[in-house]
Amino acid sequence: MKRIVIFASGSGTNAENIIKYFHERNIAEVTHVFSNNLRAKVLKRAHDLKVKALHFDKTSFYQTNEVLNILKDANPDVIVLAGFLWIFPKKIIDFFPNKVINIHPALLPKYGGKGMYGHHVHEAVVRNKEKESGITIHYVNEHYDEGGVIFQAKVAISEENSAEDVANAIHALEYKHFPVVIEELLFSDKKSNE
Repeated sequence: MKRIVIFASGSGTNAENIIKYFHERNIAEVTHVFSNNLRAKVLKRAHDLKVKALHFDKTSFYQTNEVLNILKDANPDVIVLAGFLWIFPKKIIDFFPNKVINIHPALLPKYGGKGMYGHHVHEAVVRNKEKESGITIHYVNEHYDEGGVIFQAKVAISEENSAEDVANAIHALEYKHFPVVIEELLFSDKKSNE
């Protein structure tokens, strides 16, 4: 059974979707959900779905090996960032090469980087009158949203669309594609990192 670990900072709808997807297929399991936000709804979602839910702080993430050691014990085949807002430590990326992936709610390289997450992205897309937006699933490196692209999906945007409309369309793409791309990565030997 392949093993998945998820990192999230907020509500955790993507995490819940991934947990349920693999639970139904019985080919992989989410063993742990980590959050840097003690009040994040994702911790309750994980707990309710009988997945180990762990909170950590900046010290245990960046200055000690506490989180890294838990990850070593968990031995994940893939580490999935699903709405995780902190930059990922190089020591963890180096220990799990080509195994840390993220989803971003825009078509990178557009609308990436520090501070570009969630509604900030969708508001910028609408403000700039973009004709399309989408999702990017990519490998994680030590810079925000700069790792090699694994997959993108697009959605058309009209001038009548609000940031909330765009957000809803992006969420639909995330729920549809993210678990499938994770499954393909887990059961494919075509992994590469840039």
